[in-house]
Amino acid sequence: MDEMADRAWIGLGGNIGPVAETLSAARLALRGLARGPLLMSPLVETDPWGLPDQPAFLNQVVGLRPRLGPHETLEALLAIERAHGRSRGERWGPRTLDLDVLTWPTAVAASAALEVPHPRLAERRFVLAPWAAVAPGLRVGGATVAELLARCPDGGGLRWRS
Repeated sequence: MDEMADRAWIGLGGNIGPVAETLSAARLALRGLARGPLLMSPLVETDPWGLPDQPAFLNQVVGLRPRLGPHETLEALLAIERAHGRSRGERWGPRTLDLDVLTWPTAVAASAALEVPHPRLAERRFVLAPWAAVAPGLRVGGATVAELLARCPDGGGLRWRS
């Protein structure tokens, strides 16, 4: 199997508090869910999506070879969010940390709790741009991440971070 396709891909983001430090701590926690090293995109600062009147976000995409199944991984991600002060309030509103399962190796699934591939990833430049930086040729459905980015209707601004 392709090195990129045998990974679960997780979107990370946040816009409240010490976001860079929170994302760093979340990456450390993700290492505990992985077999082997993580593949990490660069950080990107992005305009808010869905609810514009809020601070800019920091976003990143991480690929990991999962130790757990998709639903167990989702539960672990939710626990990591809670450990970093995430409270679920307004949809698309400000948050300390957001962790989303984007894709799962060899799996397509839909349940009340988890849908993979993520149903709105093709609409979100803040996910596709960093993902294309680390896995442009990864196929998601019928297109590569790079192709999805080229077709993405989201014109939101983004700024690469070092």
